[in-house]
Amino acid sequence: MAVTAPTRQELFDPEFLADVSRFRILAQRVARGGVHAEQRSRQMGAGMEFRDYRGYAPGDDLRAIDWNIYRRLGRVFLRLFEEFEDLPVYLAPDVSGSMWQGENPRAHAGLRATFALALAALNQHDSVGLFPFADQLRTALPARSGNVRKMRIAEALASQRPGGATDFVASLGKFSRMGLRKGLLVVVSDFFDAGGVAAVRESLARQRHRLVLVQLVRKSDRAPDLQGDLLLRDCESGQEHDVSVTAEVLDAYRRAYDAHQQGLRELAVQRQAGLVQVDVDEPVLPQLSKLFETGALIV
Repeated sequence: MAVTAPTRQELFDPEFLADVSRFRILAQRVARGGVHAEQRSRQMGAGMEFRDYRGYAPGDDLRAIDWNIYRRLGRVFLRLFEEFEDLPVYLAPDVSGSMWQGENPRAHAGLRATFALALAALNQHDSVGLFPFADQLRTALPARSGNVRKMRIAEALASQRPGGATDFVASLGKFSRMGLRKGLLVVVSDFFDAGGVAAVRESLARQRHRLVLVQLVRKSDRAPDLQGDLLLRDCESGQEHDVSVTAEVLDAYRRAYDAHQQGLRELAVQRQAGLVQVDVDEPVLPQLSKLFETGALIV
């Protein structure tokens, strides 16, 4: 039987939508060039909230002059107001072949987490783009805002199918070269790559955007229930390996897994990125809500 993504109806579960309405993404500042929304911009202009004064310079808008100060001091100052614009949120769910393995594939939890974060952004009028990746990255939807995007994103996520092998360097390298307006890049993946954690770190270090990493895990990732002589097949490359699973082999595997996890944590610290683990065998939203423990995800 073909493996498919959650349906649009499953994503639009009323209880799921109600729970997501509590999530809020708060940007400390957003880059110029967006549309009017709820995030504080680096731009100073004709907004509603007063922030500061500066001296007049030839060519400035005369309407911004504070004439009360001029009458009192004889000097010309402009009143500066904060502009409020949208935060571009770029969602990159991993749809590589390994994500679709088993009765409860990681891809299902990943796509639900992706949709939840899309709704959190759209609910506050931010723009959302969808960039699924495997061996390559695709632009499923460019970043746009508006309530109509909720249905379009649900349809795009429901249409996802297994891709090729995981390749962070090629996929996210392509994303970094797209020259998109600076925003928030959310990567939803198990972060397993044939190049190891070094390939993951290299690809993410190139990004000019703020990062949030949603790692899809299982309890068996660190402690697989394996023993004896086995023929193991790589679910993406198809390569087969004869392995004798002994206590020493399992020990070495756990050390490698722990080093991988430590590498991700160090990356998150260095980039001041959000990092949350989501156990795919448990409900997604209660775990994802750890990103919002202070009331909002601050980026």
